[in-house]
Amino acid sequence: MEKISVAVRFRPPNPAAAAAADPSPAVAGDREWRIDDTRVTLLHRSAGPVPGASFAFDHVFDRAATNERVYGTVVRDLIGAVVDGFNATAFAYGQTSSGKTFTMNGSDADPGIIPRAVRDVFDAVGQTDDREFLVRVSYMEIYNEDINDLLTIEDQKLQIKESLERGVYVAGLREEIVNNSEQVFELLQLGEANRHFGETNMNARSSRSHTIFRMVIESSAKNQIDNGDPIRVSVLNLVDLAGSERNHKTGTEGVRLNEAGHINKSLLMLGNVINKLSENGKQRGHIPYRDSKLTRILQPALGGNAKTSIICTAAPEEMHIEETRGTLKFASRAKCVSNCAQVNEILTDAALLKRQKREIEELRKKLQGSHSEGLEQVVLKLRNDMHKSELERDRLAMELEEERKLRMSLEHHLIEQQKKLDGLDNTGMSGDQFTDSTQLDSLKTPDSKYIPDGFVARRSRYSNDVEFSPIPENLGTTADEDLWTRLNKGCVTDLDMLEMTPGLKREASLLEDATSGAPLEEPTDARCQRLEKECNSDRQQLEESNMRCAALEKERDLLRDENKSLQQELSDSKREANRLVAEKQELAGQLDTERQKMEELKQDIQVVTQAFLQREGHLTSLYAKSKAIMENCKPSQFATQP
Repeated sequence: MEKISVAVRFRPPNPAAAAAADPSPAVAGDREWRIDDTRVTLLHRSAGPVPGASFAFDHVFDRAATNERVYGTVVRDLIGAVVDGFNATAFAYGQTSSGKTFTMNGSDADPGIIPRAVRDVFDAVGQTDDREFLVRVSYMEIYNEDINDLLTIEDQKLQIKESLERGVYVAGLREEIVNNSEQVFELLQLGEANRHFGETNMNARSSRSHTIFRMVIESSAKNQIDNGDPIRVSVLNLVDLAGSERNHKTGTEGVRLNEAGHINKSLLMLGNVINKLSENGKQRGHIPYRDSKLTRILQPALGGNAKTSIICTAAPEEMHIEETRGTLKFASRAKCVSNCAQVNEILTDAALLKRQKREIEELRKKLQGSHSEGLEQVVLKLRNDMHKSELERDRLAMELEEERKLRMSLEHHLIEQQKKLDGLDNTGMSGDQFTDSTQLDSLKTPDSKYIPDGFVARRSRYSNDVEFSPIPENLGTTADEDLWTRLNKGCVTDLDMLEMTPGLKREASLLEDATSGAPLEEPTDARCQRLEKECNSDRQQLEESNMRCAALEKERDLLRDENKSLQQELSDSKREANRLVAEKQELAGQLDTERQKMEELKQDIQVVTQAFLQREGHLTSLYAKSKAIMENCKPSQFATQP
């Protein structure tokens, strides 16, 4: 375990900023920062040190410090560790216009950390005689929480992935294999041209995005190529963070205001991660790496397997004291974070160097003649093409997986829609649908006659049919046993079969007529009017039922149309998936073609070697013959002398 190295750098004062300082009484007194080798203290010119405003760090640089001094003190040791197999990260943090980009990139007269680190990496690689190296670089930016590849002109949003072999990485990011620092500088120039910059009130060329320059260094021992040899794979991250901003100072609006919002949010998430990491182990809890893409990418460098150095840049002007105080507090918390760095050795074929080493080992031994430089460039080009093909294959695999997930979601949605359609087809206008008795009664035809309450007897068994029954003298609402006996002419009546007629709903007017003792028969005109009203009511209910049926049919038609559109989208997705598979096969064929070209190149080298050996044998024989002739000529010359 080792602590993160934290340094603070104060830039020279800006005369324009000092002239624009707010002279209002809201600015409390005359204050300034006192800078020592390892401590920064806020002083009040009349009252002395301000309580709670003294901070200690590993290194503190004043306004006279150069990029060479900062690099040599903070970053140079990381380069040796990266070449030895350790992961390393260096990044600059601070408010806008405090000198972060100058510290990382520098100028022609005073190069920054990135160009000096690139040169030192290749110098260290060249001085290591017992190992063989493969270096590849990438350059990306995080703009408005979208990851862009600065080495390509395509506007694609890259995704963050994680695997057991590679850890946290950016899928689809272009990586270029390089042989010297000049190639790296050309790529950096290309990336800077694609980077987002903007003008604010505090900076004429303000960084509007976080950039991460990454160097992946693979190495193995020379003359050892069997499968048991470990490959060291280390990563160097050089990060230039965008500065935090206050809108009333920078005067941002519109697009610049939106950019500032995303920048401040990601820096806030970075501060939250540092706060969690600086807490005690038992109180730390969950560390929110996933809340921001910046912290997710830098996860190995923050409390993980990496050596990390942070350079916090600050402005010395009094108008920026609060922002500088916030930067120093961040640096103090970062100083409490510990990392556990170790050498990264890979025994599998995941390392690119190990996959290519067997194929180029024989070529390296033969590249010693006059054509060695040209053949070396051909080999490098083939290796780059092979690596690009592998990246394209990974990208196509990722797109194919996304298409597969989309197709599965469409199929699931299609099944749900089919279930809804089946439910509609099985739906009818039966009485079972109406759970409410009032809905069912509304569809019934009203009673045409009022039936008085009373007992009704029915015959359960008949021996003989009777022609008629005698008319009783007094017909009431209740029948006794003698009356039933006389009516049925001696037939025995089963009184247990007597049933009560179920109550039926009737119109209120009819009930009133029945209770008032009105006669059962009603006038013809009144009955016609009542029947006409009932018909109109039935007709209206029928029309409402037809309207509900039409609405249900319309909804069913809409679901069917949606089902057809989903089926069409599913078929389009299948065709797109087939196209991606075909492109993948085509790329595989191109890869096989490149490998075949590699084999042809090997054969050409063998032919050249054989011709060289034949030439050498021929020259050897000529040399032997000439030597024999010379030896034969010497005695004859001595004999002819007087």
